Amino acid sequence: MEFIGVPWFVVVRHLGPPLLLLAVGAVVVLRRRPSRPRLVWAALTVNLMAAALPFAWVLVQALTGHTSETVVGLIMTLLQPAVGIAAWLLLLAALPRRGAPDPVRSARPARVLSGRAEESAAARR
Repeated sequence: MEFIGVPWFVVVRHLGPPLLLLAVGAVVVLRRRPSRPRLVWAALTVNLMAAALPFAWVLVQALTGHTSETVVGLIMTLLQPAVGIAAWLLLLAALPRRGAPDPVRSARPARVLSGRAEESAAARR
């Protein structure tokens, strides 16, 4: 990373939280099975891409020799938050709709009640 003029600790500081979020999100997706797992995976990936975008752009500038153009830096300043917002919107889209049955939970068979639990459940109705 010193090739592009960015110290390693800066890269770790900026990419560490999204990588941790990706790891924790992967565990949650695999264990809890959300109703729309592809949208959750997309949101986690886009969030990581948003964090890596400035470093990728600096790398492209260093490789092409356009390191002194500030107009492109301004575009990058606006593009990174937009990608981060897109990640959050994907995650919000993955939430189940209010009032709609959750396909994961509704696919599970109902629990068979026995004895007193069955009587108390019938009394509550």
